Formats: sequence, structure tokens, C-alpha cells
Amino acid sequence: MYGKSFKLWLLSGTVVATVPFLCGMAFAQETTSSDENTVQLDTISVEGQQSGTGPVNGYVATQTTTGMKTDVPITEIPQSVSVIGRDEIDDRKALKLDEVIRYSAGVFAAPYGNDPDTDWFYIRGFNATQTGVFLDNLSLASYAFGGFQIDPFMLERVEILKGPSSALYGGSNPGGLVNMISKRPMDDRFGYVEGGINNFGNAYFAFDINDVFGGRVGGNAGDPDVVGKAAPIAVPDNPVWAYRITGRLAGGDYYTDYGEDLRGTIMPQITYRPSEQTKINVYAQFSALDQTHTGNGFLPYVGTVVPASFGRIARDAFFGEPDLDNGRYTQFLLGYEFEHQFENDWVFKSASRYAYLNKHEIGPYPYGYAPGPFGFGNGFTPVAPDNLLYRIGFEGASGVDAFASDNNLSKKFSTGPVDHDVLVGVDYNLYNLSNLQASGGGTPISATDPIYGAAQGETFVYLDQELTQQQFGAYIQDQMRFGDGWIVTLNGRYDYLDVDSESPASLPFSPNYKSDDTAWTGRAGLGYEFKNGLTPYVSVSSFFNPVIGVSAVDDQGLKPEEGYQYEAGIKYEPTFMDALVTASVFEINRQNVLVADPLPPFLSRQLGEVRVRGFEIEGKANVTRNFRVLASLTVLDQEITEDLDPTLIGNTPMTVPDVLASAWADYKFDAGWLKGVSAGAGVRYIGSSWVDNANTLKVPSATVVDAAIRYDQETWGVALNVSNIFDEVYVSGCQGYSVCGYGDPRTITLSAHYKW
Repeated sequence: MYGKSFKLWLLSGTVVATVPFLCGMAFAQETTSSDENTVQLDTISVEGQQSGTGPVNGYVATQTTTGMKTDVPITEIPQSVSVIGRDEIDDRKALKLDEVIRYSAGVFAAPYGNDPDTDWFYIRGFNATQTGVFLDNLSLASYAFGGFQIDPFMLERVEILKGPSSALYGGSNPGGLVNMISKRPMDDRFGYVEGGINNFGNAYFAFDINDVFGGRVGGNAGDPDVVGKAAPIAVPDNPVWAYRITGRLAGGDYYTDYGEDLRGTIMPQITYRPSEQTKINVYAQFSALDQTHTGNGFLPYVGTVVPASFGRIARDAFFGEPDLDNGRYTQFLLGYEFEHQFENDWVFKSASRYAYLNKHEIGPYPYGYAPGPFGFGNGFTPVAPDNLLYRIGFEGASGVDAFASDNNLSKKFSTGPVDHDVLVGVDYNLYNLSNLQASGGGTPISATDPIYGAAQGETFVYLDQELTQQQFGAYIQDQMRFGDGWIVTLNGRYDYLDVDSESPASLPFSPNYKSDDTAWTGRAGLGYEFKNGLTPYVSVSSFFNPVIGVSAVDDQGLKPEEGYQYEAGIKYEPTFMDALVTASVFEINRQNVLVADPLPPFLSRQLGEVRVRGFEIEGKANVTRNFRVLASLTVLDQEITEDLDPTLIGNTPMTVPDVLASAWADYKFDAGWLKGVSAGAGVRYIGSSWVDNANTLKVPSATVVDAAIRYDQETWGVALNVSNIFDEVYVSGCQGYSVCGYGDPRTITLSAHYKW
């Protein structure tokens, strides 16, 4: 949405086991053995998860690399972690990142409604869109329009680490981070193609192909099993090379008038493993988008949340200029991941990625009703009889060059009764943004009967910036196990941050400044693993979060936000069922928050503070091999504890609801006339939220129901997914009286796939 400018603000394998299975147990079946006491259990093959970056077994992940940077069980991490695997993504047919994570505890996704070129989300009450996004454990930070977007089809899993994580990842959002884990080449040969279309005419085609070759000495697949007779084509044992190419092309209309897009992404990659101890993967990813924006977002409170004199603004209305409006980007990623295990058992890992983005957007967008005070619109008073919306003309161009690198050593060893898992490393992040933005007076447009084609006013460049941010960090981690169940996790990190902003002209929003800061952050956690799968834990962690901008008080760069979190929780991995439940309570204190002085000369100062206390519970279970469920509940107590405006102290920050809840269940029939049919349904509850920090107006709560039905055979299948099945008309959230966005309408997606 144009409003973003205004805010500025291992390859994985599987194991096969014979296990008892029916809600965790199997019925014993008598055999014909002469021994009447002999029974034989049903034999069921179950895919066991071996990697924290590989496929998830159903809905329940047990391993992760997010939160420790080493492959560990989720129960050992002294913070709450949510993992959404490929099956869960496919079952709900999530086509954007914010759709993937909206069933997770602690996450408020798409707070401003639909935005096709950006994934907006809050974690534990804090906006994580810019400094809370990671790809394969490397930062994918953004600022203003300079943000990258990753298609979920390219991902194996999405992981959410709740709470401050600077001790491992450096500068990042205090509420937590989203770490997207890419698909990687695997030790198998397979192919997959999928196509689909929704009820608005937006269609897509996707493919995913993996192959291996070059087995090492000792392999026998593909060798003649009988002299003179060739064996069937098979996967080489211990393949040296593996490659994978994944892509998706989509385009068509959106639900709002004139909204449309054409987008595509492709990711080729190749893995080389000369020995069991060494592996390197090289990958590239190219993506592009060309769109006419949707009309949703930046709509006034009166006319959306509550009716205006003319009623409510149509959810599918478009208030830009169809012949002028355009948004497009091209982005390119190139990187590698290297791993080597030395003879002394130290493991060295190195990963680096270069990212390039070129983005351009143009067209007017609404901002309250005309004429509005000081040339701006307002969210309260439509002007009769035309009910005119004020519009802001906008054009922006962004160019990004970013580089991220992380290098570490890890080793497991013992000192007496204590087992250690030690990690030491250094990382570096560079983010360079060429940021040009222009604005001007757009012509007003009717909220009820928009007429297009009026000449737009002149725009003026108000920001012309060359921004460079560099961050260097060194970190150490030691996870210690002792006493038959105790786990202690200690982290320490030092960061150096340098920001340089240059402008070729003297413009009101283009300051020249340089700043550098240092930060020490840490994390300490204590847990105990009971034999029954219960792991209670406590932790404390600190953070810093880079803030780009200049203080109006002294023309110096803004200091990073900083603060700390206390968290206590229980993780439960029952022994009788494939499930994981996490419940936690926490308190986050965020300091150095930028706030506006309510008195002349109305300067902004970093004197604000926000405290968030909360409770989260999330459970996922593969109840049986055919029945999968998940549920989550989030309750937040958000409070402004320091502000230059004393009337705001004690109030709740705007936009984020105090209560969020969701649940999803999916069942597959494997017998009878419904064999091959799967059915799923889910419900999302979005609690009420405040429109402003003064807490004068509220956005009411909403409940949205989703559903899916699928039919699968061995090599092919079809699916019908419906989000917002009852077509609930609701406002997702507001950030002020003129910045409200509708939630998505009912969306029906029909798809089919073929695999080999």
C-alpha cells in the first residue's frame, strides 16, 4: 500500500519405524501362531524428523535451528517457538507469508488488510515487519519501501521465535522474529506441479523438481543386480550431487475494482557433498511483480468501522487512478551454505547471501475525507453531497543492496557431569537503500461513486536519501545439561552498529547524519525435562532494535530501542501422542521509543516506553495418521508506561488486539467410499483494538471461518479451499482515524497437483 511510505515508520532424510499407532497406541491382533500368547501389532511406517530445517511430520515439528542456530529439539529452547511446516501451509493453501502465520500464537497478521506486495505482522504487540524478518537464519531487514517478499511456495517451513532474540541475531524486533526456511535439495528424486485459480480470476502455476546423481564409493543403487541385467533406475547411495529447482507464476484480478497483478519467482540450487563431513549448497532466487494496487487500506474510520451518513464504503471499491496506478519490483538473491565437521568434532558453518531489490510505485491513495485540516483529510466528516475522500499523490523509487553473512563453530563435549553444546560465531549485515519519494495534492474522489480520469496535482520530492546501515556482531552460546534433566542456556553478544544517511539536496525529510552505537545483549534460560515429556522453563533476555532516522532535537541519528523480557512457560511433548503444546507468560519492556512532543515546537524525542505482558498457549497434534489439529490463544496486556504526553500514560497502544485465538482441524478418510477425501476447517478470532493511543475509538472484534476439502490419489489430487467462508465484512485494524483496512472477503481457490 502507498501508506507504507507515509508511516515510514541438510539435507533432510526420513526413518521408517514400526510403532503402535492409534491415538498413540495400536490394538493387538492375534496371529495364527501356535503360541496363543503371541500377538502381532499393526505395522505402520512413520516418517521421523531428523533435521531442524527439513520437512515437518504432519503438523508437529520437534526440531528447529531457530532460537539456537544449532539443530536442537524445540523443547530445549528457553523461549516459545512456533513452526508451520509444508503440510500445514498446503492444507490451508497459504499464498502469502502473513497467511501462513495467522494461526500462530502471539501473531497478529495483516493488521491493515490485504497488501499484495508486503507481509505485515505484529508479534507480541510489536511491529515485526521491518526488523523481524529472517530467511534461513540470515537477516532480511527492510526500511520504508525497501522490503523483500518471499513466496511461501519456496519454503519448507516457517518458524516464529517469540520475544527478544538479539543475543543470537543482533538488532531485531522486541516481540520476536519470523525465520523462513527455504526448500533445499534432498536425497531423492521427485517432481511436483500444481495449478489453481480463485473466484476473482487470479490463477497460478507452480513446480518443484529435485534430482540426485554421483553416488560415492560403497553405493550400489543402479548397479547390475544380476550379471548382464541392469537394475531399475534408482537413487544413488550417498549421492555427491543434488539439485532442485522451484518456481511459481501467478496473475489475475483481485477482489477490489481494477486491482490486478502478475508475479513470478524461481529458485535453482545445487548441493555438493564430497564426503559425509562436508556439504555446500549454492542457490539463487529471482522474483518480480507488476501490479495495480488493491483499493483496500487507508480508509477512514467513519464509513468502514462505523457507517457514515451514506452508509459504509464498499469493500471492493478502488480509490486510485486505474490509468496511473502501478507498483512493480524485481528482486534477486544469491547465496551459499557451507558445513564441515572436523576430526575433533568441531563443526564449522558458514552462510552468506547478497540481495538486490528495485522497486517503484506511483498513484494517489485516500487519506480521510476532503478537505481536511492543513490540507490533509480526516476520518470523521464526509462532505455532502459528494462524500469526497481526500487523496494524496505519491511516487516512490527504492533500490536496495543488502549482504548478510554468519560464520560459526559448534561442538558437543562434557566436563565432568555437565554436557555442553557450545556455539561461537560472528555475523555481518549490510543494508544500503536509495530512497526517493515524492508527494503532492491528489484530486478528491467520491466515496460512493468514484469517477476516474481527473488530472492529478504536481508532486514534489520530499525525500532523496542514500541510507547505509552496517552491523557487526560476535556471539557465544553454551547449552549445558546435567542432573538427569536440567538444561541451562547462556548467551552473550556484542554488536557494533553504524548508520550513514546522505542527501544530495536540502529537503524536509532528507537529513544528513552519521551515527554509531554498540550494544551488549544476553539471554539466560533454565529448564528441566521430566520423563513424561513435560519441560518447564524460565528465561530472561535483552534486546536492541535499530531505529533509522534523525532526532529533531539535536539532528543526530536515533538511538536503537532497547529493553528486556522475562518469560516462564511449559513445553509438553506427550509420550502417548505425536504432539507439542507450549504455554508461556511473559513481560516485555521496550525503551527509547520515539514519541511526539504535544507542545510547541512539536519535536520528536526518544523518551517513550511500552510494556507488554501476555499469556500464550499453542498446541499441535497428529492425533492419528489421518487426524491433525492445532489451536492457539493469545492474551495481551499492553500499556504505554512513559510518554511526553501525560494523558497517554496507562493507555493501550493502538492497532494490536488484546485477544487473538485460532483453531484448525483436518481429517483424511482412508476407507470406504470417502477414501482419499480430506476435510479441514478453522476459525480465527480477532479481538477488538484501539484506533489511536488516546484510546478514543475502537475497532470491534471479528470471527472468521476457513475451510478446505481435498481428494488425493497416489500421484495426483485436487483441492478446494475457502477463506472467510461466511464472507464476514470486518475491519482488520486501524492506525489512526484515516488508516483503516478491511479484512479479505470470501476467497475460493480451486487447485490440482500431480507428483512423481
